[in-house]
Amino acid sequence: MRSRILLAAALFGTVVVAASAHTPYLAPSDFAPRGGQTIALDASFAETFLVPEAAFDDSRFSVTGPDGATTALSRVEVMKTRTVAEHTLPAAKGTYRFSTGPRLGALFRTWEIGGKQESSRDAAVKIPAGAKVISDFQSLTLAETYVSVGAPDRVALQPRGQGLELVPVTHPSDLYAGESFEFLVQYDGKPLAGQKVEVTEAVWTSDRTPQVHTLVTDAQGRALMKLQRAGTWVALTRHRTAAPAGAPVAEYSNSYTLTFRVLEQ
Repeated sequence: MRSRILLAAALFGTVVVAASAHTPYLAPSDFAPRGGQTIALDASFAETFLVPEAAFDDSRFSVTGPDGATTALSRVEVMKTRTVAEHTLPAAKGTYRFSTGPRLGALFRTWEIGGKQESSRDAAVKIPAGAKVISDFQSLTLAETYVSVGAPDRVALQPRGQGLELVPVTHPSDLYAGESFEFLVQYDGKPLAGQKVEVTEAVWTSDRTPQVHTLVTDAQGRALMKLQRAGTWVALTRHRTAAPAGAPVAEYSNSYTLTFRVLEQ
């Protein structure tokens, strides 16, 4: 059944600019595969979705099925500009969540001392005592997508309650132009109020500027996107948190993306 939930408190606007930073995405070859079908997935960091620039590596790709069990993907190959994965689905109908798994990436550490600005991405290099810290964080990225065999169900949509995640209220396999996509943004299972989410139209060449919708969550961490156009889209949200004890940085820059498809009515 198509969701027709309206959320008056959600805020949104539209601009036509491309994504401004390298951001991960995970894109399936088919959002509505058959049972037993082998599907391919691309995972990359890009400035324009879905134009790959750097492979999503050093991670554990997984799939969560309609039974709630999570397993590794059948095959993962890391290339220069993208990571390509393949997975043969079982015959069971329902919704499957594919995930890159969390990936710790580059360190961004800049400080000022003695009137000079210095920076290093080497964890072994310590920020000098008394220096003015300008930035001291590490990227922690996660990209996900959902596909459904037959009628969609909601078992794989359940939140993990760990880290940054976008939790669908409207089913991602049940999105139609002219309707709306409602979702929650959470960190460690708690809602993030006033959280910015950018939803970018996916294009497969760099010669066309995609649409970008900017959303802001309400006090309950909810946001609503009005689906004005069919196609593939990527939702991105970022959130800074304190790094755990023993980390080489003071903060983590968490980012999460969800790739989804909007159908014509």
